[in-house]
Amino acid sequence: MSSRLIRVGVGIAASAALAFAAVPAAAAPPSQPTELRGSLPSGGQYVLHEPERWNGTLLTWSPGYGGGGGTASAGPSREVVSWLTGQGYALAGAAAGTGWAVEDLLVAQPQVVDAATAVLGEPEHVVAWGASMGGQVSVALLEQQSSTFDAALPLCGSIAGAIPMLNGSLDGTYALKTLVAPEDARLELVNVTNEPARQAAFKEVLDAAQQTTEGRARIALAASLAQMPTWSQTGTEQPDRQDIDAQQEQLYRIFMWGTVSPRQPLEQRAGGNFSWNTGVDYADALRKSGNLQLVRQLYRDAGLSLDDDLTALDAGVRVAADEQAVAYMQQNATPTGDIHGPVLSLHETGDAAPVVAQAGTYADRVQAHGQAALVEQAFVDRPGHCAYADAEVAALVTALQDRLDSGRWQNLATPGALNDRADAIAESGGLERGGTFARHQPGSLLRPEREPDVFATTP
Repeated sequence: MSSRLIRVGVGIAASAALAFAAVPAAAAPPSQPTELRGSLPSGGQYVLHEPERWNGTLLTWSPGYGGGGGTASAGPSREVVSWLTGQGYALAGAAAGTGWAVEDLLVAQPQVVDAATAVLGEPEHVVAWGASMGGQVSVALLEQQSSTFDAALPLCGSIAGAIPMLNGSLDGTYALKTLVAPEDARLELVNVTNEPARQAAFKEVLDAAQQTTEGRARIALAASLAQMPTWSQTGTEQPDRQDIDAQQEQLYRIFMWGTVSPRQPLEQRAGGNFSWNTGVDYADALRKSGNLQLVRQLYRDAGLSLDDDLTALDAGVRVAADEQAVAYMQQNATPTGDIHGPVLSLHETGDAAPVVAQAGTYADRVQAHGQAALVEQAFVDRPGHCAYADAEVAALVTALQDRLDSGRWQNLATPGALNDRADAIAESGGLERGGTFARHQPGSLLRPEREPDVFATTP
């Protein structure tokens, strides 16, 4: 393996037979774990944190969107990495590619495991973990590299994949444009040519619509079709179910970040448009969104006909996908749920990118493959994206370790058990606050598709 290592600290020496050029740096105190950095054969960098006494488990970290290039990291925070190495875990991670670097990370992470194995020896367990896009990578690695990875721990991940996530976004942007600014060519739905200009145009139209009762009703409809949460803003109280205006405000404030998702970088990766809304029944989608009564009330207050707007959506010019682009995004990556090792995922109920229904659709896919017993899903009932306490993350890692050791979940991943773990870790390990895990039953995505039935535009 043509790889270059830079070693920081003190640890076991790599065998001279290994094809690594190790460069020792200044020695650290013997109690410190060893940090090794090096280059990957496919390009990019990796890091390995070697504990003083290894417990046999290797955790490989995949970063979120925009974090795939530059300096490799091995976990969500330095504090978590330090605590886990102190518990005997070896942690590694890759910095490969930029932007939507799923393809790069799927290639890089098995190479990271090879590099770690050359230093540590053969792991007993290899766990793929990551946040956001990295969470999606982790479940894809478990599926696609089952001989290398034994389990997955996705945090706030788009674990049902980018295809359904961006189909939901398309539904929201299609509805807003069709109902509010149908002639505005700046509002590119797909095949985006200028992402910053597109974002600015959508924000201008959205902000203007929010100033009228008619616009607020249509924003709520568009956001509901994209399955945006009605409690989306960190630092705010959860709106009362009867407080229509407060819920609409939350939908408006999350619309740009959650629905007008950056599309151009993904389309460039895929070689075309991989989203479609051919054949979508928008009246049925609204009924299934859970927000029908909210939207109806806003439409009544605005003196608008909801039926007329739904008819307009059904009559609008639909968007078809490019078959090759869909195939690319299936491979890189739209998980099928065909797994042979345990998955423990974590989600905020008020996340918007991805929405929490990604968890429900992923569980549906795993169940369809007859492997439902392999998956446990944990939730924190609050808005935000990947804003977990360090002690909560540490609790998940140790719970998954116990699952790997015992071969059974039992009650390892219940909210109560995870909160007890997180509280104990926070009290004894100095990590940020205890657990806030809560019971939640996620719905499924309105657009769970992995591929369209047809690729031609439907009238």
